[in-house]
Amino acid sequence: ILHLICNMIQADKEYYGKTLKKTSDLKSNACVPSAKPVPAYVRKVIAEIHPDVVAKYYGCGLVVPESLECSRVLDLGCGSGRDCYMLSQLVGEKGHVTGIDMTEDQLEVARKYIDYHTQRFGYKKPNVNFVQGYIEALAEAGLEEKSYDIIISNCVVNLSPDKASVLREAYRVLKDGGELYFSDVYSDARIPEDLKANKVLWGECLSGALWWEDLMRLAEEVGFCKPRLVTASIITVGNKELEKLLGDYKFVSATYRLFKIPKGSEKKSCLVMYNGEITGLEESFEFDAQYNFKVDKEMEVDDDVASILSNSRFSGEFTFQHQHSGLKTSSSGGCWDKPKVSDSFPTSVLT
Repeated sequence: ILHLICNMIQADKEYYGKTLKKTSDLKSNACVPSAKPVPAYVRKVIAEIHPDVVAKYYGCGLVVPESLECSRVLDLGCGSGRDCYMLSQLVGEKGHVTGIDMTEDQLEVARKYIDYHTQRFGYKKPNVNFVQGYIEALAEAGLEEKSYDIIISNCVVNLSPDKASVLREAYRVLKDGGELYFSDVYSDARIPEDLKANKVLWGECLSGALWWEDLMRLAEEVGFCKPRLVTASIITVGNKELEKLLGDYKFVSATYRLFKIPKGSEKKSCLVMYNGEITGLEESFEFDAQYNFKVDKEMEVDDDVASILSNSRFSGEFTFQHQHSGLKTSSSGGCWDKPKVSDSFPTSVLT
């Protein structure tokens, strides 16, 4: 097994360090960003990033968590650093972003433009750093326990041969109340070993895709709250040769958010009201596929979401009210918004 893992890691290094030179070299659509509109404030910060960094971007989604000011953020599999430099602007000069990647060729590009972006963003000193290492072994790379507020990852976890270790290490370095917010590729069933052994399918983020039910299981085993689905879109491979190899397997690009809530925290459904103070989200805050909070409008949330909101960086963005208090719940005579009915995964996308 160890030999197989080493081979997969070496294949990843070669594919992303040597084979792929730019985004257009990808052989499928799996690692192509989704067509979902990018918010104006995000477009603005991406426009500030050096073209050479953007040209080597291989992400499959948009990983921009909300309420980032002054946060310490870690990017798992940062590549050439596009997302790091994007978040560098959003956390501000008092925040910090660390990127970790195993591919030295990619990190070389990221490090080359540290001074460029520091000057472009108007900072006195860099608020980013890049570390060579493995996302399955963050301790070996010198990343300490409970040292980050937020972890992001963009189409990288599927490339790991040991996804359980990735989640365990992410949980370890997150502070209590912290979040793993990541976009990745998921399959409608477990992928067999013969397809995993195909270097192109693996490098294209397909045969390493996690069965979405395994994500639910692994997250629970590690200690995270139940994963919250943010967005999902079906992947059209766009390569007949690869489609033939994959047969009936179906894939989606999906973004999930996983929270590390302090053990023993109370879990009780309640009413919450969003105050509209998150940058770029002054009118509404789309927390996930189920909950879209409108400013100054009360909404009923389940016990999981109530615990997440009250124990995370979002605690100051909401007013909380337990329904048993007997207080009025809104100015319209006790009515409030209810969430959309949603499962952990849009299985209809895969049928």
